[in-house]
Amino acid sequence: MLKIAIVETHPVQYHAPVYQCLAQQPGLKVTTVYGSDFSVVGYRDAEFGASFAWDTDLLAGMDNRFLSRSATGGARNYEGVAAAGLSAALHAIAPDAVMALGYSHPFDRAALRWAHRQQVPLLFRAETSDNARQRHPLKSWLRDQVLRNLYRRCVALLYVGSLSRAHYHRLGVPDKRLFFSPYCVETSTFRCTAEDRTALRGPTRQQLGIAEDALVILFSGKLSERKGVDLIPKAVRLMPASLQQGVHLLFVGDGALKESLKAQCESKPRIKACFPGFQNQSALSAFYHAADVLVLPSREKETWGLVVNEAMLHGLPCVVSENVGSHPDLVIPGKTGEACQSGSASSLAIGLAKVMTALSEGHGFSADCHARVGRYSVPAAVDGIVEACRSLHQTSATGHR
Repeated sequence: MLKIAIVETHPVQYHAPVYQCLAQQPGLKVTTVYGSDFSVVGYRDAEFGASFAWDTDLLAGMDNRFLSRSATGGARNYEGVAAAGLSAALHAIAPDAVMALGYSHPFDRAALRWAHRQQVPLLFRAETSDNARQRHPLKSWLRDQVLRNLYRRCVALLYVGSLSRAHYHRLGVPDKRLFFSPYCVETSTFRCTAEDRTALRGPTRQQLGIAEDALVILFSGKLSERKGVDLIPKAVRLMPASLQQGVHLLFVGDGALKESLKAQCESKPRIKACFPGFQNQSALSAFYHAADVLVLPSREKETWGLVVNEAMLHGLPCVVSENVGSHPDLVIPGKTGEACQSGSASSLAIGLAKVMTALSEGHGFSADCHARVGRYSVPAAVDGIVEACRSLHQTSATGHR
């Protein structure tokens, strides 16, 4: 029995299903060590500008250890998570390997240090890429030196997509230590079938005041400048008039730009738009089925963009910026959507016009979307971690530990 300790600041709705499935694999004993429980008991997200708790069970079937609880003075958000007690918790578990999820938070770095000092094999599965943000050349150089050193300590590195793999290759990680564990979403939360689309599309549009024949452009997420939402109305106004007339914007989410977005849409020429606010995962399928295309024009810090996975599970083509980390893997021009230049309303308009023209001409994207995103699943993610765990036996035989 191989004992794996997964160390993370808090339960994450996209990660927990992978751990739950991993815990069911024969020959593995999986323990999660969390810095806080704020995401399961409820917290306020500053960028969303909303308070909520995820409505899916992130803890079932797992051996979960919490270093602090919000109700008894523990961290109430990501920034407040501390590493106090982490070393003691890991010593008590005595894992054969530690899986870390990042390096930017002090909690993550404490886990990396513990594994290094105790000579416990380290697995690393993080949102790694080189395109998420622009850095000063000196900062980029320093980052590279730090990460080369970190990656040399890792027995296995799990890449979530092609940009992640390219990042590891650039920093000298050999293929034998790379394992594909794709970023994914748990499908059981959603209603993704053609029958579900038929059942949900009409009633949801009626409830939102959207015409049956409208072409609905959906944005789902934080209404922030980082996400590029301010570019969406600008892009619509740059599209051909024949397409503009049928557009209805649907902003599912909340954030600092909500009121300015409303003002943008109300200014002449007016763009029809609705703002149903933040929605938890179990409610999202209705909005995906009400839409025709998802747009994610992020400017920075979009290392993957799991909303693209969600949309494609519902058969929606996606128009995303090139700064969205998943675009080389999921967004295939003419088949599952279009990629556009980051920060450019005109480029976004061209991408949207291509997809919307195809839709108006009867082109179906659903089959290609389902086929593409199907490769990025919880079972595929678990397979990669299991393969990495198996490599530990070979590595220990050669004296790594």
